[in-house]
Amino acid sequence: MSLLKDTPPLLETRGVTKAFGGFVANRDISIRLHAGEIVALLGENGAGKSTLMNILYGLYRPTAGTVLLDGEPVRFASPREAIARGLGMVHQHFMLVPTLTVTQNIILGAEPVRLGHVRTREARERVRGLSERFGLTVDPDARVEDLSVGLQQRVEILKALYRKARVLILDEPTAVLTPCEVEELFAVLRRLAESGTAIIIITHKLEEVLGLSHRVYILGKGEIRGELRTSEADASTLARLMVGREVLLEARRDTEPVPLGEQVLAVEGVAARDARGLPALRGVDLEVRGGEILGIGGVEGNGQRELCETVAGLSRPEAGRILLKGRDVTRWSVRRRLQAGMAYVPQDRRGEGLVLPFSVEENLALGLSGRAPFSKAGFLDPRGFRAHAERLMGIFDIRAGGADVPASTLSGGNQQKIILAREFSRNPAFLLVSQPTRGLDVGAIEYVHHRLLELKARGAAILLISMELEELFALSDRIAVLHGGEVVFERQASATSLPEVGEYVVRGRAAGTGRAS
Repeated sequence: MSLLKDTPPLLETRGVTKAFGGFVANRDISIRLHAGEIVALLGENGAGKSTLMNILYGLYRPTAGTVLLDGEPVRFASPREAIARGLGMVHQHFMLVPTLTVTQNIILGAEPVRLGHVRTREARERVRGLSERFGLTVDPDARVEDLSVGLQQRVEILKALYRKARVLILDEPTAVLTPCEVEELFAVLRRLAESGTAIIIITHKLEEVLGLSHRVYILGKGEIRGELRTSEADASTLARLMVGREVLLEARRDTEPVPLGEQVLAVEGVAARDARGLPALRGVDLEVRGGEILGIGGVEGNGQRELCETVAGLSRPEAGRILLKGRDVTRWSVRRRLQAGMAYVPQDRRGEGLVLPFSVEENLALGLSGRAPFSKAGFLDPRGFRAHAERLMGIFDIRAGGADVPASTLSGGNQQKIILAREFSRNPAFLLVSQPTRGLDVGAIEYVHHRLLELKARGAAILLISMELEELFALSDRIAVLHGGEVVFERQASATSLPEVGEYVVRGRAAGTGRAS
């Protein structure tokens, strides 16, 4: 039975199927979208959400089925054709040119030209008008590389609106946003819907579905598992439909205390600069002991990346030192630190955690290929690669067409699972992990949290960096906050609260008197 009355859909799919060889990514998908409506497409990693949206946007052609726009069948041969018919898409990984200005990025490929000259002033004013109309405040003359992630996302939305998009598709739009930026984005999307724009949000986050959408489709293993009015749904129902079982929605700390071991990591007076040469860390002191999780909170851009790079060995601090199990490793290479018992899960899975053209099995063996079972008598053993990959793919539920497919073909969540599987399988004494559940669905988040606590219970020291305060409180023994490159707060998790930590995240030392024991 239709959940909306009378009004014809603006966009619709009927029985859409998409196969890649023997792998069926979408099977008999039928959805509809009305003008002024926000629809969420919810599903696990690898459920087929992005594939379906890529079909709508002209990046893929369906193997079977029909796409209808304004009630008429359409078959887009390219995104250009989809854009011309009023579809816009904001990808999870932005498609912007960092060195160009906001206006230049927005009009790229659609420049207003007269007598062979681009009418830049006219374009700038139109961009400014769109930004004011929809509350997408951004400087038209700013360079994209100087903008925060949240502002870059606004540029992507403006780019679609500049091309007169009637349908806006957003793929995991809040994956890298701060809580404040998420609220701002939601306000923008509500204004767009009120103006008649139809919006599809691809997500795995239940709170986004419940807080923003009018209806939700739940995908599982490429098929529609359910369709609900959001007003009639709750988080438990959505999670059960999405994962196919009951899910623990709130991460649960281990019930049995883990005895603290020796100091495993020490960061002593570390100062470092960012890529532009500006101060990023200012005399940071941290310690993590065996059987302990130290959680680092803070808005992205306050030194988290530089802390990861110096601890992992990707860059050297300009002052201070790093100790790993009592040994000064400040000048050690990444490889040497890994061999000494470190594992590292970076926040940028595509740029730092994977070699995208490599296969799944090759990525799972990075840094391990010189030892058994990957090599024998100095020669690589393909059977060892395959057996290792198939075992980890089963344990971590990595969904792919096979162990030999390129990592670039997997969903973002499955790419993250490859990195987690590889690093956890090292059985490290120290784990440095940044944004471990970014882009993961509720089932995968539950699993990752369990594995982190399991690793801690085995005596590993874990330095956890996360923008999700709920995640920090669920997992951490101690919580520290980085603000302006300094540790402005540090306390036992049991002795503080989410509002208190949130104040330090936003206001830094102005939230109180500084560090507490």
